[in-house]
This record gives sequence, C-alpha cells and structure tokens, in this order.
Amino acid sequence: MQLAVLAALGVLALAGGVLVFTCNSMARVTFALMGSLCCVGGVVTVLGLPYLGVVIVLMMVMEMVVMAVFMIAYMMNPAGLMPMSMLHNKRGSLVVSGAVFVALVTAVFVTPWPAKVGEPPADTTFQVGKALMGEQMLTMVVLGFVLLATMVGATVLATHRGRYDRFGDDLDQRPARDPVRGGVGR
Repeated sequence: MQLAVLAALGVLALAGGVLVFTCNSMARVTFALMGSLCCVGGVVTVLGLPYLGVVIVLMMVMEMVVMAVFMIAYMMNPAGLMPMSMLHNKRGSLVVSGAVFVALVTAVFVTPWPAKVGEPPADTTFQVGKALMGEQMLTMVVLGFVLLATMVGATVLATHRGRYDRFGDDLDQRPARDPVRGGVGR
C-alpha cells in the first residue's frame, strides 16, 4: 500500500513539475508548482518523516498563495493570466535539463547506499528536530521572538494612526476624521 501511495505521489509531483513549464500563465504555473511540492511533502511523509512532510506542505501552500496574491495585486497583466512562456532558450534548457536528469538517475543507481542498521527511532520528529537544532535551540527560540517583535514593531511604526484615532480621544468624534476628507469632519 505504501509503495502504491509513494508511486502515485511521485507521478503527481512529476506531472505538476511538467505543468510548471507547459502552462501559459503565471497564476496557473503557481498552482501547478504548489500541487507538485505538496506531493513532494506527501512523499516525505510516506517515507517516515511526517513532521517534515507537513512542514513542506505548509510552507509551499503559504508561499504559493502569497505569490498568487502579489501577482494579482502587482502584475501588469490581469492576475498573471495573460499568455506567456516559462521557457527561455528552449533547446538549451531541454539539453541541460535532460543531462541533469540522466546524471541524477545514474547517481541513484551507481551510489553505494549504506545498509540499514538497527531499527528506526520511535519518535522521528524528535530525531529530526535534534539533528536540525542540536545545540542551537535557545538561539532559534530567541531569534523567533526577535523576528516577531520586529514585524510587530515595523507594522506599528508604519501606521501613522491607531484603529480608533479617527473618532478622537474619547471616541465621540462624529463623523469620524478621515484623512480622505482632509482630517475634518463634515
């Protein structure tokens, strides 16, 4: 059963990767890439690392959604839906990608993979976390709080007024002082 799921996710990931280079709009390419990378997260999960698989899926979904939102908001063409091509130097890129694919497949079969020794750990999530963080856990926790404080501080400094400033100190200014009307009520 696991092998069938692994094969299906691999085929879907590959199909999504092909769609990235065959779709003719940035919006479609974004969602094809998201689907492909979600399948990669599924492959990682099936291979026994559910924490990393879920993290991959969450990261890719959020990244692609943000990319789609920015395309809709800022691209010159409507929402990235105008026809375009993701391929430049088609012959050269085909030769390079084919050579890289053949080299990677050859490396998979030529590499002397280590033999399995012992049983897998009971909690793979803990083992991955320990391997990734090791001695740096306190540093990463502090860094996370510093980044959060920086984002909140930047947001506070970027807004010149608070949520209720337009209603006055006692929230009795009616109608509200909106900057659109020059800061003066009617």
